[in-house]
Amino acid sequence: MNESTRHDDAYDPQQPQQSPGAGGYPSRPPYAPHVPYGHPAPYASQPQPQPQPQPTPMPAPAPATGIPKQRTRRPVALVASVALVSALIGGGTAALVGRATTSPSVAGTTTKVIGTSSSGSTGVAAVAAAVSPSIVEISATSGAGESTGSGVVVTGDGEIVTNNHVVSGADSVKVTFSSGKTVTAAVVGTDGGKDLALVKAEGVSGLPVASLGDSSRVSVGDQVVAIGSPEGLTGTVTSGIVSALDRDVTISTGQGQGQRPGGGTGRWPFEFGGGQYNGDVGSSTTTYKAIQTDASLNPGNSGGALINMNGEIIGINSAMYSAASSSSGQAGSVGLGFAIPVNTLKADLDTLRNGGGDS
Repeated sequence: MNESTRHDDAYDPQQPQQSPGAGGYPSRPPYAPHVPYGHPAPYASQPQPQPQPQPTPMPAPAPATGIPKQRTRRPVALVASVALVSALIGGGTAALVGRATTSPSVAGTTTKVIGTSSSGSTGVAAVAAAVSPSIVEISATSGAGESTGSGVVVTGDGEIVTNNHVVSGADSVKVTFSSGKTVTAAVVGTDGGKDLALVKAEGVSGLPVASLGDSSRVSVGDQVVAIGSPEGLTGTVTSGIVSALDRDVTISTGQGQGQRPGGGTGRWPFEFGGGQYNGDVGSSTTTYKAIQTDASLNPGNSGGALINMNGEIIGINSAMYSAASSSSGQAGSVGLGFAIPVNTLKADLDTLRNGGGDS
């Protein structure tokens, strides 16, 4: 499975806590329950208003006549995967990403956004309360170590979407739900070309299911919410906007992408649109289009959800820009995160259910 560390003066991944060969799972800090949304007080009867003199209407402002500016796309180089890793776990086989054109249906009951205002809009708290139960933490282990990421429940019987680099090559996978329950999961399929994977939680039913939206309807400036398990902190919620669309993300799909056992100096080889790479990508690479967001993403957010204000998943968080601020390379998010568009996922689900593009 593919994992990463960061270097000074490069876009390097977050350096994790080391736990090679871990046999168990560390305890997680407790989290407060979601605060239920209260109901507004009933409307009291109002006195009859008295007639008031009408103000003189102001003239409408003249429409703007500026010349539209053409946006220039500048290459953004070097990002890190947002899986929290402690050693190298596997890799995948390259497959070129195509633009998603189909939207297969997904079984299960979808979540519904609560706390909707009278105007029909929702807040971050409402989106988080509605969607968090369908976001999980994923822990994957191999003989080389452990990786922690996030996942999105897509069927009530336990199908969960995550990133390929979270689970590829793992000997065992465990899933922890927002309730705190942990179960064993099996890897159903992986697609290194799209950095997507599907796992199946065992012995579960009736799970809350995320609603998959339409990433073709996403616009720059849209408000978004990110939910995942950065640094193993399950159910962390951050928010921001869509900063850009169709960013070209290039990743290596071969072995050796991630951190070496014992720390090492391995790098995640990512590239953004301009030929600059973080690490040696070798000859086996793939490129996909990503949604850019300023919502904070950190190691452990890989595979988690990027959500619109209707409570719909619009992307699977996968990468971040991380400028190392010290020799230890422990810099955090700087507001440049990237997510795989949900339409790419929807077009790939049937392939993943049949073993994935790497089978």
